[in-house]
Amino acid sequence: MSDQNRPSIKDDDQYEALRDKGYNKQTAARIANADSSAQPTDRPNAYEDWSKEELYERAKDLDLEGRSDMDKPALIAALRGKRYGDQN
Repeated sequence: MSDQNRPSIKDDDQYEALRDKGYNKQTAARIANADSSAQPTDRPNAYEDWSKEELYERAKDLDLEGRSDMDKPALIAALRGKRYGDQN
């Protein structure tokens, strides 16, 4: 494919560096075109956005005791390694 027919790449230098490292064209283009100004979330583990059922399943996966008696805030606290009610 000639350069004229190649889809637009936002960061040609990064694209070429990735290709040199062995990345395929599609992956290199996706990374080079990613929005580098995107900010990481300030809540990497945003349990507040999960449903109670999702929290319960995660607690079950981790074998947290007492999970069936917990409400959503208690599940979140337990998943974060805190006892419900701790202010620390």
